[in-house]
Amino acid sequence: MSEVFSTMEQHASYGVGRQMGEQLAANPFEGIDIPAVQAGLADAFLGKESQVSMADLQTAFTEISRRLQAAQEEAAAAATAEADAFLAENAKRDEVIVTESGLQYEVLVQGDGEKPSIDSTVRTHYHGTFINGEVFDSSVTRGQPAEFPVSGVIAGWTEALQLMPVGTKLKLFVPHHLAYGERGAGASIPPYTALVFEVELLDII
Repeated sequence: MSEVFSTMEQHASYGVGRQMGEQLAANPFEGIDIPAVQAGLADAFLGKESQVSMADLQTAFTEISRRLQAAQEEAAAAATAEADAFLAENAKRDEVIVTESGLQYEVLVQGDGEKPSIDSTVRTHYHGTFINGEVFDSSVTRGQPAEFPVSGVIAGWTEALQLMPVGTKLKLFVPHHLAYGERGAGASIPPYTALVFEVELLDII
C-alpha cells in the first residue's frame, strides 16, 4: 500500500498516469522529457495556454516522427540482413529441406500417422526461439500442449503441419514473410524476424 497516495481518487489518478506512462514506454522516442510531459498534461487539464507554440509543436512532432521512421527502417534492414544470412547458410546443410515458399525444415522424428488438412484442428508441442537461440515461447516449458486450427497460425506453420503425419517432429526455420512479417507480434517478436521452432504433432482433434 502506497504511503504517498492514500485516497481512492489518488489511486485512480495514479492509475491514469501509469496507463499514460505505459503507452509512452511502448512507443518511446530518444530524449523524451518526463517533466515536460507532466507540464503539458497539467496545462491541458487546467486549460492553461500552451507554453510551446503550435508551430514549434508541429515541427517537433514531424522531426520525431522522421527519426522514429528512420530508426525503424534501420532496424528492419539489419534484422532482414541477419535473417537472410542465417537462412542462406542453414539451407546448405544436407538435412535441411527448403520448400518453394522459402520455409526450411529438418525432420527430427518421422511419424506414421494421419496428416492434417487445412481444415483440421491439431494438438502440438512446440519450442520457439529466435535465430540466436533465445526462447520467446514454448508449450514444452509450460508443460501444456497447444491446440489450434491449421489455418489459424502463421503461414510457415500452416504449410509445415500439412506435411507432418501424426507423431512427426520437425525443426522449422521460418522466414519473416511466413512468420509475423513486417509488423512483428507485439513486444515479443520484432518486425522482419526469422523464427525457429521445434514442432511435434501429437494429434488431430
